[in-house]
Order: sequence, then C-alpha cells, then structure tokens
Amino acid sequence: MKLVSYTTKKKDRLGIFVEGKIYNLQECAAGMGFELPNRMRRFLRGGDEFMNLARQVEQAIKDGKITSFVSDENLKLLAPIPNPPSCRDGYAFRQHVATARRNRGVEMIPEFDQYPIFYFTNHNAIFGEGEIRVEDDHLQKLDFELEAAIVIGKEGRNISVEEADSFIVGYLIMNDLSARVLQMEEMKLNLGPAKGKDFATSIGPWLVTPDELEPHKISAENGNKYDLRMTAKHNGKLISDGNMKDMNWTFAEIIERASYGVRLLPGDVIGSGTVGTGCYLELNGTWALEAKEKGKDFKPIWLNVGDEIELEITGLGILKNKIGKSKKNRSILAKKKNIS
Repeated sequence: MKLVSYTTKKKDRLGIFVEGKIYNLQECAAGMGFELPNRMRRFLRGGDEFMNLARQVEQAIKDGKITSFVSDENLKLLAPIPNPPSCRDGYAFRQHVATARRNRGVEMIPEFDQYPIFYFTNHNAIFGEGEIRVEDDHLQKLDFELEAAIVIGKEGRNISVEEADSFIVGYLIMNDLSARVLQMEEMKLNLGPAKGKDFATSIGPWLVTPDELEPHKISAENGNKYDLRMTAKHNGKLISDGNMKDMNWTFAEIIERASYGVRLLPGDVIGSGTVGTGCYLELNGTWALEAKEKGKDFKPIWLNVGDEIELEITGLGILKNKIGKSKKNRSILAKKKNIS
C-alpha cells in the first residue's frame, strides 16, 4: 500500500495512491461506513486498526467499488509525513564512509563497525517533491544525498533488534540536502552537522508499506534488508547507482540504538545515510583522484539554482526536487569573527 500526503488548497490531506491515482482516504472510508483521520500523523497513531481499514479502502478501489479520485489542477504531493515528530539520519553504508575518507586521505574509522550512529536533523524543514528554495550560503557546494528512510509506526522504548522491524510502518526515499562549506566549517568543532544540514530534507514521494517490498526482502540475523536499486540523476544524467541491500547496518539495528533509553513515536523518520556513490562529496573526490592519475584537471560538480535532482529506488518511486533561490540575500559565512 502507498500512502501520500497532498494538498489542493493549502491544507494537507491523507491519500492512498492506487494505479496512478490519488484517493482521499477519509472520504473513501466514510463512503464505506467507517472513519479515518485526514492527516498522516493522526492516522499512524491509530496503529494496526487504521492500517487494516485503509487496506479495505485499497481493496475496494481495486475492485472498482470506489471510483472517485482526487482530480484537481492544484493537487501537489507533500512529504508523506509533512511534520514528523523527529527526523534522524543514520550512517549505514560502509562504502560511502570508506570512500569519502579515502578521498580525504584518512584511514577508515574502526568505530563504524562497532555500532550504528545517527544525528538529528531539522524535523521542521521537511519537504516533498518540487522546488526547494535555499539561501546564498547553501549554494556554496550544495550537495544531494541519496538515501532510503523508514517511518516508525508505533511507540517503543529500548526496542530489541529482533522486534525492531515490526515497528516500521513504511519506507520512502530521502534526500538529505547538504551545504558542504557550512558543514565542513562547523564540524571542525566536533558537534556534528547543524547549519550545513538543517535547511532542507526531502522525503517521498509516498510511504510504502513493508508488504509491498516482500519480493525484495533479504532476511538477516539482525533485521531485514532489501534488494532495491538506488539511483540519482542530475539534470537527467545518471550520476549515482547503488543498492539498499548494501547497508552494513540494518534499520533494525539503527532502531535498537536510537530507542535506547528514549521513546520512538509514530511518524518518526529515520534515514539510512548515503548509499555508496550517493553524493557529490564522495563522487568529486573519486573523480579528482582519477583525473590526477591521468594527469588531467578536474572541476568539482555541485547543485546550482535551476538544477533538478531526481532520486529513484525500486519499489519506492521517484523523488524529484528543483533548486530555487530564496529572496533573502544574507550570508552567515560573511559574518564570521576575525580571530587573527
């Protein structure tokens, strides 16, 4: 089942995506004699009961018993969870970490293999498909990050890896947009990324329930993996090609770590981290080394205003974003204090 959040008149609504059409879930449910909420977070708090009712709606649509879908020229897909309670991002792909470190001339950090890590990003700066407007400083080496993400479906604390997959209500695509100049400057102070990451994270295009990915599932000792191709295109050109099965830490392991001593809530979003080859920070370093070996010059590539970045994951759809520029023109990089 594919669940979406959408808008037609500046109010988000909960829909179900079936065979290329969006149906208003609340209206369809009402026509079948039961009630469902019209917002994703309220729906998720209803747990299995609401999910089972939504499946009845989906079946009625497939059987031709419901034919009224959303038809509005103003329809726009939003992030499936427009305002998640929290948004964490993991670091699960060893290839990405090892290659990025190699390109910087540093050894692979052994702690990567000891436990899964994550950071909190801004859950109030979540976008769906479409234009994302950024500030001038964000355009200083603006990067994409090709990731998968999960959404938590029920509350839990100290969740074991053995039960963690049952807490996943669905999967989606994530693009962790990154302003690399801001990020690299602030990370010298060892508190992790902040202004380099907190301005925009896009997720979507819809929330895909685990049953739809069953043919791609790889059962493992420490949680499920999925054989799903992950690609990125920049202005139509393929630049990244990886696979979700290459996660060295499973989402179950990340959930176990994230829930230690704290509650996870329905609607919480957790990203996988960047797949190998899944960002320009990694790609530019690799291409620069290759060019150097051939005695050639190399000019790094980054995202610019007007560019389109398109992320695709098998079974999860395509997430497209276009880079726009904010009307404001203020730089925090220019306001640094002189310490000389």
